[in-house]
Amino acid sequence: YSAGQFFFEYLVVVSLKKMPDGRYEPKITYQFPKRENLLKGQKEEEERLLQAIPLFCFPDGNNWAPVTEFTSETFSFVLTNVDGSRKIGYCRRLLPSGRGVRLPEVFCIISCLGCFGLFSKILDEVEKRRQISMAVIYPFMQGLRESSFPAPGKTVTIKSFIPESGTELIELTRPVDAHLEHVEFQALLQRLSPHLILHIFASAVLERRLIFLAEELSILSQCIHAVAALLYPFTWAHTYIPVVPECLLDTVCCPTPFMVGIQRRHLERVLDQPMEEALIVDLCEGKILRAVGDEEEILPTKLQNEILTSLNRHNNNNNVHTSEQVNTLVSEAFVHFFVRTVGHYTSHIKWSKNGSGTFQERAFCKAIASKTSRKFVKKFVKTNMFSLFIEEAEKRRMPQEAYFQQKIAEYHEQKKHRR
Repeated sequence: YSAGQFFFEYLVVVSLKKMPDGRYEPKITYQFPKRENLLKGQKEEEERLLQAIPLFCFPDGNNWAPVTEFTSETFSFVLTNVDGSRKIGYCRRLLPSGRGVRLPEVFCIISCLGCFGLFSKILDEVEKRRQISMAVIYPFMQGLRESSFPAPGKTVTIKSFIPESGTELIELTRPVDAHLEHVEFQALLQRLSPHLILHIFASAVLERRLIFLAEELSILSQCIHAVAALLYPFTWAHTYIPVVPECLLDTVCCPTPFMVGIQRRHLERVLDQPMEEALIVDLCEGKILRAVGDEEEILPTKLQNEILTSLNRHNNNNNVHTSEQVNTLVSEAFVHFFVRTVGHYTSHIKWSKNGSGTFQERAFCKAIASKTSRKFVKKFVKTNMFSLFIEEAEKRRMPQEAYFQQKIAEYHEQKKHRR
């Protein structure tokens, strides 16, 4: 994500409105900024977006009742545009301050930028202001909208006035390592054993259908983002819904690959659907409920064991790691896997005089000495995520993913020294 972009496109408030039949329906009750003078195509896209948002802010259906207490929760969802680009909705569901029974509402920030830690901090500020008055939120969001998204490792400072407290300076810092700024691997490690994480990774790498179950929206969205991040430098290119709204449960009947999160209370309904083979993971119980059966054999054994050793090192280590350290530790184990299996891709792109590259797939696979690794890579090169990655690589001689390239270079250096 390039620095200097707008932090966000919209802030919307979604509230529950009582319908004549007594049910509650989520509706947008506030939108900032209001867009004027949109072209016809832009207007249609905005309407589609604004129609979808309420569903994802209250994916748990219409069975709500006013309450006096409610623990606020943070979760996120992803909307994919027709052109394949994605928008992320960062949500904070909270109970407005007041007395007596009332309904929760959701503050949702729509952005093209994936940076969960940063937006979680912004939502903390929104929630703090909401307890004073709605009117205090807008100057803060306006200030944010006028600031540009910082470069990795840089900080942006937003001035914000709060009645009775005066002017506050809020500092928002973007993590140095941009490829990990949208993820918390801790969530996954707390709920699943390293062995199961490997099974899930193996299924995701071959672009299968994956269903995750949990009751809490925050757990679902954190764990699914973490699984998708294990695929770095590749990107999951299929249906991706961290929290599936109740009315879209038949998504699980899709014959194409998907990665979705479903509230556990809908498990019976999901199992009753006419479903193709899928991996079903219960995050509450920490177990796999349904599998294809070959998950153990997909990845080369030696590399599987290396990843397991790294993940177990995290589990057995009594010195407490910060979430950044955990992210680096987990990410490095999986990046190393891709360095070892496909890190030689650049030397198998043939460049023509006009500067366009052509990937030599056969020579690339043949160059792999280990039989088990070659068997895996022959399957992996047929995936969408590998094709998209190579398409990008064929366009430019300077490879894109800097962190991945750095790890490939380090690996070659170590090999030289070992010789």
